[in-house]
Amino acid sequence: MRSRSVLTVLLTTLLTAVLAACSSTGARGGSELQAVKDAGVLKVGTEGTYSPFSFHDPKTNALTGYDVEVAKAVADKLGVKVEYVETPWDSIFAGLAADRFDVVVNQVTKNPERAGLYGLSSTYTWSEGVVATRADDSSITSLAALKGKKSAQSLTSNWTKVAKDAGAEVESVEGFTQAITLLKQSRVDATVNDSLAVLDYLKSTGDQGVKIAAKTGDVSEQVVATRKDSDLVAAIDKALADLKADGTLAKISQKYFSADVSKQPAAASAS
Repeated sequence: MRSRSVLTVLLTTLLTAVLAACSSTGARGGSELQAVKDAGVLKVGTEGTYSPFSFHDPKTNALTGYDVEVAKAVADKLGVKVEYVETPWDSIFAGLAADRFDVVVNQVTKNPERAGLYGLSSTYTWSEGVVATRADDSSITSLAALKGKKSAQSLTSNWTKVAKDAGAEVESVEGFTQAITLLKQSRVDATVNDSLAVLDYLKSTGDQGVKIAAKTGDVSEQVVATRKDSDLVAAIDKALADLKADGTLAKISQKYFSADVSKQPAAASAS
């Protein structure tokens, strides 16, 4: 999900990371976990504008969402309160390095670049590429079945290449909403996108005219990010393991997606 490159903020991040390391090591005595416990608060960097993960309820204006609830559950396991620091995505890692918060919980996709710069927790969300079709269409049951079919795709999305490589004729759209509109109007046969986007659409709209017909085999993992070498990682991993074991993550997942997105999909297990 949040797999956009951090190159645009890399220089800022590296500079602030050096300053933060120099200033925070002494203040925290080397243990960020102890600092959080002493303060009694886990400060969480999150966007607040990224539904259904971190957004404001239009009725109450309260911050809510899948990531927001996961962060609170983790803080509960650590025995501390949670404090959210709403931050634009493009500056969220710089904010982490500058000690504005302790962790980032905002659908941070795990990749080698980030693993070299930050401490990354175990996976709490799995997402995979899927092919969405009309519910009454049985002609597409695999990615290969897109060959010769029309697929609505945003040209700036990596899913466009997936559709093209499968042999689909791509119809350019501005985003997922327009893709679904064309699909329901039978102007295209499918759209390839992230499973979380499709599951969120199906959950929020109750639309029974659209289904997930196939998987692409592309799988990504979302994690909690900390500063590099932070001892918070081990504590968060323990909290996430407990939340998986007691069913809390599954319950939060079902609330927002009607599916357990905290569970490793079969495609990832087989790869």
